[in-house]
Amino acid sequence: MASSFENYNKRRLISSYFSVVLSIFLVLFLLGTLGLFVINSKKISNDFKENIPMTVFFKNEANDSALSAFDTDIKNSKFIKNYAFVHKDSAAKNNVDIVGKDFMEFLGFNPLQNSFDIHLKGDYVNTDSIAKIEKTIRKNEMVTEIIYDKQLVDLVNDNVKEISFWILIVSGLLSVVAMLLINSSLRLSVYSHRFTIKTMQMVGATKSFIRKPFIWTSIKLGLIGSALAIFGILGVVAYVDGLFPSLGIAKDYVSIGIVILGVLGVGIIITWISTFFATQRFLNLKTDDLY
Repeated sequence: MASSFENYNKRRLISSYFSVVLSIFLVLFLLGTLGLFVINSKKISNDFKENIPMTVFFKNEANDSALSAFDTDIKNSKFIKNYAFVHKDSAAKNNVDIVGKDFMEFLGFNPLQNSFDIHLKGDYVNTDSIAKIEKTIRKNEMVTEIIYDKQLVDLVNDNVKEISFWILIVSGLLSVVAMLLINSSLRLSVYSHRFTIKTMQMVGATKSFIRKPFIWTSIKLGLIGSALAIFGILGVVAYVDGLFPSLGIAKDYVSIGIVILGVLGVGIIITWISTFFATQRFLNLKTDDLY
């Protein structure tokens, strides 16, 4: 009879520990993933911005030396991410491949112009900066037209601001939920030992002596939950890096290190504080109140 009761208590204890570890893992995984996104939000937004092309068209009178001079100018420009020269013959061939018809057959000439496809650095993809860059480029007398999607630029910048704002709010709410959830799980775990706590207190054990094993146990559970969360976050990093290798998230060891240390720190601090106050509550209760 005693043996079956002991097995029952062990199962309850294991179930309690499992629920605590699971709660810590889920909460820290979500917090860590969100934290990683917040840290890399500028990099992510810049990656979207840098994929918005600006095309600079040149007059047919522009000779090789004029095109070469422009090439040299933009190569040394601080706002250029990358660029490519597109010869009008190559542009005509690409048009045939897309449309399926050779428009030069009935026109008798190539109406397209030589051009440069330019991708700006993310910090310069905003209305004011692009206007200044456009003004600078137009000083070249051989330039006929500059085309870029102004509406897309405005849309991306507006969405980045809005998304960043909501991410901060969600991060704050999730942090509060994390503390409450982990605290609740640990309180339930300590609650199952309330009689043991009171028995130790009645035989003369000090409060610090009684709290110590509970705090160490909860910290160990916090470390296990944190370790599982870290493995999950590293899996997310590997997955995102495979989808968007240009971001280089997997090679950003500083950001990953900050998130890992943050997850470990939060896991230890929350479990320590929650267990401290949970045990303190039962230490201050009268024996009759335990029931």
